[in-house]
Amino acid sequence: QVQLVESGGGLVQAGGSLGLSCAASGRIRKPNALGYVRQVPGKSREFVARVHSDGRIDYGSSVKGRCTISRDAAKDTVHLQMTSLEPGDTAVYYCNFAVGLYNGTYLTNYWGQGTQVTVST
Repeated sequence: QVQLVESGGGLVQAGGSLGLSCAASGRIRKPNALGYVRQVPGKSREFVARVHSDGRIDYGSSVKGRCTISRDAAKDTVHLQMTSLEPGDTAVYYCNFAVGLYNGTYLTNYWGQGTQVTVST
């Protein structure tokens, strides 16, 4: 099992910046990926960003250029820094730890409790 503890989030004005952090603990196997997915009530989850254990980084198309994700490999923590925030970025952000890579897809996912990010106009 893997436990995820999230921090950060909150209310920010449009155009502002916000940071989220997530720490993974427990049975950390490799290869893996640690990052964020977000969800608006009534809509499906949307990929935001992740860092693979080999250092590769992926960004979702809706946040690319406005987000930077970094990972402390020794501590298995990630930090997501979001800038130029828009009201459309309002969502619950979930930390995600993915493991069990098979044919390019991670088969097992663990989720944090979620943290609300609200961007006001």
